[in-house]
Amino acid sequence: MEWLNLLLGFFLSNVLGYGGGPASIPLMYQEIVTHNRWATDSEFSNIIALGNTLPGPIATKVAAFVGYDVLGIAGSVIALAATVVPSAVALVLLVKLLQKHRTSPVVKGLTLLVQPVIAVMMALLVWQLGAESVGSIGIWQSLGIAAAAYWLMERRKIHPAIVICIAFVYGGAVLSHFI
Repeated sequence: MEWLNLLLGFFLSNVLGYGGGPASIPLMYQEIVTHNRWATDSEFSNIIALGNTLPGPIATKVAAFVGYDVLGIAGSVIALAATVVPSAVALVLLVKLLQKHRTSPVVKGLTLLVQPVIAVMMALLVWQLGAESVGSIGIWQSLGIAAAAYWLMERRKIHPAIVICIAFVYGGAVLSHFI
């Protein structure tokens, strides 16, 4: 029955995740951590961090990892299919319709109304993962790492994958001695 949970969990996360990977991540979190308990908060954070260091869409990397962790190669195939097939089918079926009505006020209104919902979902996920980080390594380490990541990515324009790798090295070399 676990295969059905993988199929439904990743199917729903990606069908309802309007806006791509960032919108799907909070939905995947609900399925992976809260609903099915395939991973803990910290494991999910690690999956997202590692997934962001690799090229390609985040949703497929999370699906492949979690699917493999749950049911091996078959689980990976099921989770990837549930992630990719709905979008591919929708793209093929809806591309002409969307191009025809691209300037429609209704279509523009629908898109604008979804954006605040996605922003709230992302904020809730950041809050949950931030609380887990503060609980694990403390407020000052968390704030320091967040400030360093912000400075590196926004001010120095260093790619997020490199910043994540730096955080991995820092966690392994420095934080491992304090936890």
